[in-house]
Amino acid sequence: MGANDPTRCSDPSGSRPPAPRRSPFNSIKFFVLCHSLLQLAQLLVSGYMKSSISTIERRYGLSSQKSGLLASFNEVGNTVLIVFVSFLGSRVHRPRFIGGGALLACMASLLIAMPHFLSEKYEYTDQMSLSGDNTSGLCQSDNISTTSSTNQSCNLQESPAQQVVYPLLLLGQLLLGIGAVPIQPFGISYIDDYASKKNSPLYLGILLAVTSIGPAFGFITGSMMLRFYVDFDKLSKDQIELDHKDLRWVGAWWLGFLVASCLLFLTALPYLFFPRKMPKEDNADDDEPKLDCKQQQKNMPQELTLLQFLKSFPHIALRTLRSPIYLLVVLAQVNLAALLAGLATFMAKFIERQFSQTVSFSIMMIGGVCIPLAVLGTVLGGALMRRLNLSVHSASKLCTAAIFLGLLCAAPLLFIGCKTQEVAGVFPSTDKLSCNASCQCAQEAFNPVCGSNGIEFRSPCHAGCTAVEMDTDNKVANYTGCQCIGRFGVASPGTCGSGCSHLLLPFMVLIGLTAFIASFSQTPSYMMILRTVPAEDKSFAVGVQYMLFRVLAFMPGPVLYGWVIDTTCILWGKKCGKQTSCLYYNLDLFRQRFLGLQTIFVCGGLLCFLLTIMVLRRRGGGQGSEPGHRGGYELVTEQKSPETKGAELTGIKTLGKTT
Repeated sequence: MGANDPTRCSDPSGSRPPAPRRSPFNSIKFFVLCHSLLQLAQLLVSGYMKSSISTIERRYGLSSQKSGLLASFNEVGNTVLIVFVSFLGSRVHRPRFIGGGALLACMASLLIAMPHFLSEKYEYTDQMSLSGDNTSGLCQSDNISTTSSTNQSCNLQESPAQQVVYPLLLLGQLLLGIGAVPIQPFGISYIDDYASKKNSPLYLGILLAVTSIGPAFGFITGSMMLRFYVDFDKLSKDQIELDHKDLRWVGAWWLGFLVASCLLFLTALPYLFFPRKMPKEDNADDDEPKLDCKQQQKNMPQELTLLQFLKSFPHIALRTLRSPIYLLVVLAQVNLAALLAGLATFMAKFIERQFSQTVSFSIMMIGGVCIPLAVLGTVLGGALMRRLNLSVHSASKLCTAAIFLGLLCAAPLLFIGCKTQEVAGVFPSTDKLSCNASCQCAQEAFNPVCGSNGIEFRSPCHAGCTAVEMDTDNKVANYTGCQCIGRFGVASPGTCGSGCSHLLLPFMVLIGLTAFIASFSQTPSYMMILRTVPAEDKSFAVGVQYMLFRVLAFMPGPVLYGWVIDTTCILWGKKCGKQTSCLYYNLDLFRQRFLGLQTIFVCGGLLCFLLTIMVLRRRGGGQGSEPGHRGGYELVTEQKSPETKGAELTGIKTLGKTT
C-alpha cells in the first residue's frame, strides 16, 4: 500500500511528498468527509431498492420469488469482482477507481428507474372510467364492452417496452453491484495508508457508522417517495383515484432512484481530483516507528502477477477454513445474514399484509425502528466486550446468550398476527357464488369491496352490485344493490382488512427488542474471528467471511424467502391471461412460514455458537480471561512459500477491508 512505497527509502526521515497543503484534496480529513457522503449515497440506493421491492412487484406483476432474485442480483457482480479488487490493491489510482465505481452506480440507478418512462401508465383492473361512465366493474348481463376494452389494454401491455422491464431491472442491479465493488475497500485502505495511526480508528469508525445508518436512510426515503402515486408525472391530481390504503396502490418507486443517482453523481466528482498518493497526515510519522531502508525493503510484499495471485488464493482460503472456530463463527454469521436478508426485503410487505397498513408506513417501521435498534445493539455489544475485556471463550458465551434471548423474544411473534379475512369465492371456500352467476364477471377483475356483512369481495361485480353512489368529489362512496350481500346490500370500496391492526404495537415492540438483543452478537463474533486466526491471515479471513455472506446468504436468501411467501398465496392476479403478483395471501400460513424460516436461521446460528463453546472448552478455552488472552485457542502456524506470503500482504489486505 502507500505505506510501503519504495520512494520512501530515499529519505531516511520518511519525509512527505512535496505537495501543497492548501488544497483540500491533499487532506485525508476531506477524503473521509467525501467518502462518508459517497457511502451514504451508495447504501441509500441499496436500502431504497429493498424498501421498493414489493411496490415494483405489484407494478409489474412479479412473483415474490422474482422480486427476491431482483433484490439479490447486485451481489452477483460484487462477488465475482471483489477478488480482482484484492489483487489490484494499491497498484491503481484508487480515488479514480472509487469515482468511476460511483459514476457506474449512478448510471445503474438511472437504468433501474428507466422502466417507468418506457412503460405505459399503470392500469389496474376495474379502473373507473374517466369519461363519465361510472358503471364500470358493476354487475352487468352483457360484458362485450368489457371484453373489448380488455383486449385493447392487452395489446398495450404486450409492447416490446414491457417485455424488457425485468431484464432492465436485473441489469441495473448487476451494474449497481459492480459499481460498489471498489468504493469501500479502496476507500478504507486509502485512509489506512495516509492517516496517522492515532486518527485512523476514528476515521474508520465514522465510515462504519455511515455504513450502519445508510440503509436506514434508504428505507426512510422509500417511505416518503411511495406516498406519491406512481404516475403523478403523467396524470393530474384529479385523475388519480386510488388512495394509499387501496390494495392496488402503487407508489412512485422510480423517484428515489433519480434522487439517489443525483447524489451519487455529486459525491463522485471530488474523487477525480484526489491524488494517487497523498501526503501523510500531520504528526503521522511521530506515531509510527522509524524503519531504515533495509527494513522497509524487507517488509515490502512481493509483487505478484494475476496468475500467481489466483493460484495462491485457494491455498490460503482452504488453510483459513480449516480453523474450526473460524468456520463455526462464520457459519453462525451466515445464518444471521440470511435472516437479515429476508427481513430487509420482505418484512415491510409482511407488516402491510398482516396488519392492513399502508406501504409507506410499513417501510417506515423497518427504517425507523428495526434498523436503528439493531445499530444500537451492535454498538453496545462492542462497548460491553471492551468494558469487560472478554476472552474468546467469554465472547462465544455472549454471542450464544444474545442469540438465545433473541430467540425467546421472537417466539411469541409466531402467534401475534391476524387470521385471513373471509373473501367470497376465494377463502375459506373457493366455490363459485350462485348470486353473481348472471353478472358475467371478468376473471381478471380485482377491485376489492367490503360488504356490510363483513365479507370481502374481489370486485363490485363479484358482490353482485348493480349501482354506485358518488360523493361530492365525484369519487365512489358506496356500491348498492349488491345481490350477494342481501336485498338492500351495500358494499364500501376497499378491503375489509385483517381486523387486528391493534396487534401491530406489540409486534413491533417484540421485533425491535429481538433485533436489539440479537445484534449484541455482531461485534463479539467479529473479534472471535480476528483472535482465532494467524495475524497475517486476519484481513484475508474477514474478506472470505464477507464473500461467504454474499454467496450463502445475501444472494440465495431473498430468493428463498420469496419462494416461501409465494407458497402462501391463495389467489394470483391475472392480466392478459398471464399470472401476475399475488392478490391474497393465507395470512396464517404467511406468518408461520415467513417467521418460521427466520426461526430456523436463528436456531442454526445458535447451534454454531454452542458448538464453538464446546470446541473452545475442549481445547482449554475456558482458562483465563486476562487482557489479550485468546481463549486458549492455539493459532495455526505453518511455513508459507514466498509466493503465498506475498499474496497475503498485497492484494488480500484490501479484500479483508471490504464489507
